[in-house]
Amino acid sequence: MHPLAALTGLNAVGFLARFSYALARNPVLPLFALFLGAGPEAVGLAVGISTVTGIFFKMPAGAVSDVIGRKRTMLAGLFVFGLLPFAYLFIEHYQALVVVRFIHGLATAIYGPVAMAVVAEMAGERRGEMLSWFSSVMIVGTLLGAPIGGWMLHHAPGSPAPGLWDFRMVFLVSGAAGMAALLLGLWFLRGPEAHANTGVSLSERLAKFRQGIREVVADRRVLLTSAMEGVQNMGMGALEAFLPVYAVTRAGLNELEAGMLWAVQIVVTMLSKPVLGKLGDSRGRKAPIAWGLACCAVGLAAVPWLASFWTLAVAALVFGLGEALVTSSSAAMVADLCRKRHYGAAMGTFGTIFDVGHASGPILGGILVAALDFRLAFAVLAVVLLAAIPVFLAGVNLDETPERPVGA
Repeated sequence: MHPLAALTGLNAVGFLARFSYALARNPVLPLFALFLGAGPEAVGLAVGISTVTGIFFKMPAGAVSDVIGRKRTMLAGLFVFGLLPFAYLFIEHYQALVVVRFIHGLATAIYGPVAMAVVAEMAGERRGEMLSWFSSVMIVGTLLGAPIGGWMLHHAPGSPAPGLWDFRMVFLVSGAAGMAALLLGLWFLRGPEAHANTGVSLSERLAKFRQGIREVVADRRVLLTSAMEGVQNMGMGALEAFLPVYAVTRAGLNELEAGMLWAVQIVVTMLSKPVLGKLGDSRGRKAPIAWGLACCAVGLAAVPWLASFWTLAVAALVFGLGEALVTSSSAAMVADLCRKRHYGAAMGTFGTIFDVGHASGPILGGILVAALDFRLAFAVLAVVLLAAIPVFLAGVNLDETPERPVGA
């Protein structure tokens, strides 16, 4: 299959998979947890537990794909995307919801880093642009899944709140989209692996698995570049959790306006990433990452000083542009730093650090807001983003040759 056709197919599969996942996540998941009798802390656990899955499984999944092949590993993730939404149909208690959410998190933990490794392999010198297109398509799936899920649960004012079968209808649609992703993936991923490890013993496969993880983790440049994505995602996670709270409780906006603020950030990121990724391919990746962290810090720090929809929208726009600058170059830079045979382990490491940042943002943001209020809390988070810039610039020298180069 021609590389461009294969990349288009991966984008289509990824779109359906993310759409399915988003349907079962926001706002359906927290509302379903409330329906099952969960309190605020329990709702947070239900929402965040799938990210914890990624922390534990993304790096092993990426390394496994280096050993057994990308296609097999991606198909394993697609089977989770296709089958797990139907498990929600049998949930009647909160504890079962947490278990299903944890297992559902395996879908993105397995498929995400491996698909990124495949895109990086196919894209060659255009990997920043192609990885950005891939990421933007995933964002579109998420953007569509969330409002459609909310629309399916919507009831007219004065009518009863959503019941069990309302939620189950959303999960049925989520399952249908997940099965479509699986079937499309089975078609696009048909045929033998291009670089399959045929005739390789189990002990040799295990040795390669350990070597891939060891060499990737030993390269500080990979870890530092991944950490910049993690730091940026810490800020995004905090903003995701507390921008709506601030907008409604302090700025006096309504819920629709608060949702539109978050949409501004997502749309700016989605539209600008491919352009910025192409720019990074031709002009270098370190500067966009540094400038992106600075933009995120400025947007984050500005939020609690603003009180109108339009000024908050500008702050969200600046943050979204910063996110696009960081994310359009960070994954591509990790791929640049690795030899081809360890792309999976590298992307798994990248995804694990990504999830650590994303999971810690709401938790750290909540602690800081409770202790310091919004202005000081957001200022502290902005300082962390700014402090990461000189560490990154000093620690990642693209011209150096490490003693044990990754993939050597």
